[in-house]
Amino acid sequence: MMIETARQRPRVEGGREEEILEATVAVLAELGYDRLTMDAVATMAKASKATLYRRWSTKADLVVDAISRAKGCPIPEDVDTGSLRGDLIAMSCGDGGFTDELPMSVIAGLVTALHRDTDLQKAFQERFLAPRQDISVGVYQRAVARGEIGPDIDIEMLSVTLPAVIVHQAYILGQQPTEDLILRVIDNIILPAARGSQAS
Repeated sequence: MMIETARQRPRVEGGREEEILEATVAVLAELGYDRLTMDAVATMAKASKATLYRRWSTKADLVVDAISRAKGCPIPEDVDTGSLRGDLIAMSCGDGGFTDELPMSVIAGLVTALHRDTDLQKAFQERFLAPRQDISVGVYQRAVARGEIGPDIDIEMLSVTLPAVIVHQAYILGQQPTEDLILRVIDNIILPAARGSQAS
């Protein structure tokens, strides 16, 4: 079943929608996507299951809405620090970044389901990943304009390297993302790669 767009869904009155979204994020982080149920979210949010189904027709619909809009999973702020290194640190270590425990727990709860549920995968990419990727692309485009990135560099590949390494460390090796780890990746991988043939 295709996930409905926000404009097609009826609203939930007042602050109840925000409470339900926050409860969904909390249940997802604790139980993961496969074990999350509408009943569990309703219990956490102190709402009726009927209230949830009036607004979200499927579990995937509710979860994607929650991770895209809940306060617990903010989009990292697009801060222009004047340098690629500064921008990457600000993006990765602030609210919604890799050191923010809740968003990382939420992603962990979705990893296996994303491979099996095509509707969930599509909505996740469009509504959760896309805004974050736009910020990342902006960071690298500014670096190109400042001359920090060599002309022979594959910007598209470079822009996904930091998250790829962090996700590997977190979900394959079980290493909690820390500011020190992020700095090591930036200083030892991203910046040397960005300079390319300009590097001495």
